[in-house]
Amino acid sequence: MEIAQPLEELDWIPRPKILALRRLGITTAEDLLTHFPRRHEDRHQFPEFPRDESDVPVCLSGEVIKTSLRRFGGWKKIFEATLQEPNANALSQPLICRWFNLHYVQKMIATGQQLVIFGKPRLRGSRICMDHPEFEVIENDEEKSIHLRRITPIYPGTEGLSQRMLRSIIYRLLQDLDTAPIEPLLPEDLKDGDRAEAIRAIHFPESWESLSAAREHLVLSEFFAMQMLIASRRADSHARVSAAHCGRGDLLEKFLRTLPFEMTTAQKKVIAELEQDLAAKHPMNRLLQGDVGSGKTVVAIAAILLAVEAGYQATFMAPTQILAEQHYTVLRRWLEPLGVKLSIRTAARREESFLPLLAGNEKADVIIGTHALLYEKVSFANLGLVVIDEQHKFGVAQRARLTSREPAPDVLVMTATPIPRTITMTVYGDLDVSILDEMPHGRGKSITAVRDSSKLGEVLSFLRKQLEAGRQLYVVYPLIEESEKLEAKAAATEYDRWRERLHPYLCELLHGRIPGPEKQEIMERFRRGETKVLISTTVIEVGVDVPNATVMLVENAERFGLAQLHQLRGRIGRGEHKSYCILLTSEPSSEAAAKLAVLEKTSDGFEVAEADWELRGPGDLLGTAQSGLPALKIGNLRRDAELMRRARRAAMSIFAADPKLASAQNQRFQQLIVEKQGRTFSNVS
Repeated sequence: MEIAQPLEELDWIPRPKILALRRLGITTAEDLLTHFPRRHEDRHQFPEFPRDESDVPVCLSGEVIKTSLRRFGGWKKIFEATLQEPNANALSQPLICRWFNLHYVQKMIATGQQLVIFGKPRLRGSRICMDHPEFEVIENDEEKSIHLRRITPIYPGTEGLSQRMLRSIIYRLLQDLDTAPIEPLLPEDLKDGDRAEAIRAIHFPESWESLSAAREHLVLSEFFAMQMLIASRRADSHARVSAAHCGRGDLLEKFLRTLPFEMTTAQKKVIAELEQDLAAKHPMNRLLQGDVGSGKTVVAIAAILLAVEAGYQATFMAPTQILAEQHYTVLRRWLEPLGVKLSIRTAARREESFLPLLAGNEKADVIIGTHALLYEKVSFANLGLVVIDEQHKFGVAQRARLTSREPAPDVLVMTATPIPRTITMTVYGDLDVSILDEMPHGRGKSITAVRDSSKLGEVLSFLRKQLEAGRQLYVVYPLIEESEKLEAKAAATEYDRWRERLHPYLCELLHGRIPGPEKQEIMERFRRGETKVLISTTVIEVGVDVPNATVMLVENAERFGLAQLHQLRGRIGRGEHKSYCILLTSEPSSEAAAKLAVLEKTSDGFEVAEADWELRGPGDLLGTAQSGLPALKIGNLRRDAELMRRARRAAMSIFAADPKLASAQNQRFQQLIVEKQGRTFSNVS
């Protein structure tokens, strides 16, 4: 049997199981071998049954001595299986396994069977129970050594394919394979053992040490392939020829002299990096990371002025109409006195149709817009610079519509969304990175506090005092209207209550379904201070800048992600006054408390990002589908950050030594993306 053989040609795999394997995306022997375990259980010896509850899941084995099915609430059912541990004595306490409304379980479990279970033991009265544990029925047959008395693999599964069956198929496959899995392209300094040995050990390890070594080998292979693709993108970008889009800097100097504040050291450093990039003969591809309120817009304007002075157009893209309108207002105020001509293009501003040539032969120097710039018939006379704000809200394909133009423009992408450092090495690994790690001078202190919803009366008194002092405030909800499925408050439903609570101060409602022109009028009244309270959804998450708005109340704060809450509170603390973000919650769980406590503890976006990653666990937080990178099969970006750094250093050194040879070798990685539609690179030679 060969590695690429279709599973249909293996007559020892039951046909129904082949259909189930297809649901997991497994169609060949190779796919099956790279269907890696999600965890392993030590089944050499099982511990005694617990006598207390635990937040740590445990793996146990016992005999089913009783089963029962009980009904409650009319149609609801609980199936219980009582397990007795081996060699039970008078002091031994049985364990109750319970499944709610899972009718198929009662067909699988019977008295006298031996079960292996995995779950968290909980005290229910005087009984120790496990609710919805993972389980496996162990039969007394010749294959028992595959499932017990060893470090046992547990796989991602699907309906109709038990762990026992999947494990047996992979075990048989490893015995029958004639050719070892192909060794991937790994430099010598990353190699430690061979791939065939690693594949066998990841499925059926002889020891925890051999499992660890196998996993490291396979993760490095996967990461190295990913980093080779990223390095290839960088090399391709640097190989493109581009005109220099950098003026002498006179216009920039004139702009900087008009600023009513002093720029931070970080801003000056980043502007110098941008100036160097714009003057180069290859396209700039730079990511600018800066926490909310760190002054990214001023830096972007500096790049725009350098490009405009050199005789080129610039475009500034924002993810929402509100943000595009705000950028248009800000840029007009700063740039029109310098003689720079601006135009705006959003889906809601079609009446201001964009013409690259205005009166006479004068063109618009800067075009501000949303993604409508990508899809409408917008022509650029001489595009030299593309600025994309809040990069994570644009897909890679969307960005490519602008960046793949010929001649190639320089590209600056900006984000205030905290990005864990390991993700920066992957999703944004083909970009040069600049970081604004200082906040502008003169900002008032900002405080975040978590309060239980039962304290709403006290919170209202505080809000009224802030309004009496002349401040403005936001009240943010997770929903526009109430939902039958979600127990969460909604902005539209609560709006009238807030008008009564805060009378006579003017309140207005803002959410995504309000027509664009009306939405803009609401925001303008709030900016001018006519509206004192904005009842809103997360439509204000990005870019809204009202220095006098110093208080934010977030209802049902537990329903927001950490990064999103950090973005939301970035709307306050933008002026000289002290600011307050109040996170109101009715969720008493330890998970919600831990999440919200992070925001009380720190205002550093990068600390928030790392904590968010830690709390949410692994998973595809970076969105590899959007990034154009393959989904990871075994590597974990949070857990394996050091291995990613090693793989990145190796790939970068190969391209630095011989870009042409490295690019040719990398064609095999890219070919695999096309052939296997984005599957992992882990088996590429």
